[in-house]
Amino acid sequence: MRPTDISRIRRFHRTVTRESGVLDQSFLGRGRPLGAARVLNAIGRGISEVGAIRDYLGLDSGQMSRLLRGLEDEGLLVTRPDPADARRRVAELTARGQTEFDAYETLSNTRAQRLLCNHPNATALLDAMDLIASALGQHAITFEEVDPRDDTAVWCLENYYGELAQRLRTGFEVHLSKDPEATTMIRPQGTFYVALSDGLPIGCCGLKGHGDWGEVKRLWVAPSARGLKLATRFMERIEATARDLGHTVLRLDTNSQLPEAVALYHRLGWTEIDRFNDDPYPDVFFEKHL
Repeated sequence: MRPTDISRIRRFHRTVTRESGVLDQSFLGRGRPLGAARVLNAIGRGISEVGAIRDYLGLDSGQMSRLLRGLEDEGLLVTRPDPADARRRVAELTARGQTEFDAYETLSNTRAQRLLCNHPNATALLDAMDLIASALGQHAITFEEVDPRDDTAVWCLENYYGELAQRLRTGFEVHLSKDPEATTMIRPQGTFYVALSDGLPIGCCGLKGHGDWGEVKRLWVAPSARGLKLATRFMERIEATARDLGHTVLRLDTNSQLPEAVALYHRLGWTEIDRFNDDPYPDVFFEKHL
């Protein structure tokens, strides 16, 4: 790595620190520093358990206690024992706290909109931000099991279909594919996972049930998150879930015009087999015994 590369990264850090208001004692002019505002934001977005807030923001116990106490003194939140587990505490916004949360949201959204409007290539800017956010937050990526008809799942699938339409010489029309019924990717037949980076979807993968065997479907990772081994992590989850559902064999199909996918399955110990379906798009087929 060249010294200039390090300088470029440090310039980026300095710029983000200045422009995001990290150094301001009154973040966005609301009278409190960024740390307190981030705690308020986390609670407003639905993270209520104190330990979860602390982990999400990377705070130690002392910092967390001081920030909560300050917000309680302002009358913005209350903390109480978790009804499900008295050893834990949960935080809840008061009416005044909700008002402050809404004010921060409006100011932050306005600032973000101004940045996009003032840039000559907003799409490239957003793509760069996605790439950086995925890289910096890779340790905090989470996987959630969702209904494949959920909005988050549908967003991932639409991006997946769009990419196939661009990369395959034949194009891609989902109605021509043997698209699995959504109910076959819901327990007890199957499952569907999405990967989330701070709440935003960056990938998906499904398992379609066929009795004693399962079929891996719709493995997709957003361009901004590629190289972070999410595909491998998806496949590990799918295999573990397949075992739980009683599948003894997994199968999947792909296309030779997606060489990175073919290489992934070989690397993970899958074996090429003869065609097992009449889907018009795939030309490479794999199987793995569990």
